[in-house]
Amino acid sequence: MLLPNSAGGVIANMATILAGKTIVNLNYTASHEALLDAIAQAQLAKVYSSRVFLHKLQQRGIDLTATFADVDVIYLEDVMKEIRKSQQIIRLILVKLLPAKVLKQLYVKHVDNEQAAAILFSSGSEGSPKGVMLSHTNIMANLQQVSDVLNTQESDVIMGSLPLFHAFGLTVTQFLPLIEGIALVCHADPTDALGIGQAVAKNNVTIICGTSTFFRLYSNNKKLSPLMFDSLRFVVAGAEKLNTQVKNAFESKFNKNILEGYGTTETTPVASVNLPDMLDKKTWQIQVGTKEGTVGMPLPGTSFKIVDPDTFIELPTGGEGLILIGGAQIMLGYLNNPEKTEQVIKDINGERWYLSGDKGRLDSDGFLTILDRYSRFAKLGGEMISLSAIELAVLKDFDEEVEVVAVAIADPQKGESIILLYQGELDSREVRKSMLAQGCNPLMVPKRWYQVEAIPKLGSGKTDFSQSKRLALEMINAG
Repeated sequence: MLLPNSAGGVIANMATILAGKTIVNLNYTASHEALLDAIAQAQLAKVYSSRVFLHKLQQRGIDLTATFADVDVIYLEDVMKEIRKSQQIIRLILVKLLPAKVLKQLYVKHVDNEQAAAILFSSGSEGSPKGVMLSHTNIMANLQQVSDVLNTQESDVIMGSLPLFHAFGLTVTQFLPLIEGIALVCHADPTDALGIGQAVAKNNVTIICGTSTFFRLYSNNKKLSPLMFDSLRFVVAGAEKLNTQVKNAFESKFNKNILEGYGTTETTPVASVNLPDMLDKKTWQIQVGTKEGTVGMPLPGTSFKIVDPDTFIELPTGGEGLILIGGAQIMLGYLNNPEKTEQVIKDINGERWYLSGDKGRLDSDGFLTILDRYSRFAKLGGEMISLSAIELAVLKDFDEEVEVVAVAIADPQKGESIILLYQGELDSREVRKSMLAQGCNPLMVPKRWYQVEAIPKLGSGKTDFSQSKRLALEMINAG
């Protein structure tokens, strides 16, 4: 399917599940090559979409005509015309009158719980997208875990604005409200700050999920009044590291705390989240649910290990190493790629663990701190330099309006050199002084600085590191 987060998109996804099929939601913001690769990997012959939606994409410069040249595109508008009004009325009456057990026998095809319910193609922020296969057990387990920690209530209303091709959007902001019987409000464009604010206010939305990039847009939009977000009970950030300036600006404007979580497509996706602090009225002790700078504690039924990335020996509390994630939400594997699956799924004492590729540490209370991606280190002069640490140091003393991304480019003298792309106004000389005053290693100071119109982003709002690196090379070659 290639559909927006909408009533039609949500119904189509649920109908696919009830029919016993495996969902493949295509990323309409991906490149032509990435989409063709996904279609080939999943062996797709038909794609369900919408004429209206494809027309709107064309208006935004996304023409998928060539991409779908070899597949049969079925439009939901045409499918709706084939359903007679009498059929709709009869089914509505049956749904109202019959018990769920009977409806299940009539309309739901029985499948193995370990069968792939969805194939989600990873963001591709660091390379070619991989098809992540998630079972019915994976999805149901993660929905229950998230529902438990958020303490969802019948009165809750969830904002469904994250795209359906994103694991967060497919599970937490689509299937969770449908399975838990919670009201869902759909909005197709998560970057439409004013539209999101109006939808939240109109429908008294209580739970909204997003990325640091989207929350920045909401904070910066002058037309979005703080009163529009007054009904929110939970604001949860995931998919990318929550920028400190973004967090402070959002909380200052809307007086709502952002709870940062962590996970990957391979973990369906949520693995941990910060929660509000709670007061135990019997002992008058504060139950700490949030620690600044962390991504919270693991969800119920989820475990973390911090290990040496080379030996896989578990490190003591506070040790910095590779994050391993265990639990019922760990994916089946990568589509048609058993070799890659074996590289990231490790059996330890009979339990399956996912090798996240992230570097982190656990404190004595079980709170996880993400330090960086192992793939986001540059080797300069024999030293490993964190690209994320460079980005944080650059922004520490400067305007929150600025966005940056650091990339490592091959350098014949030092092995690699650091290139900084920035969006907004930034004085490189002042930043250099600030970084050195902070005590940064001189090797962390970028070699070249390039102002760009926009930092490359994926449809989920995450920084596109692959495209950022290509853009940096283009800037270098252009002189």
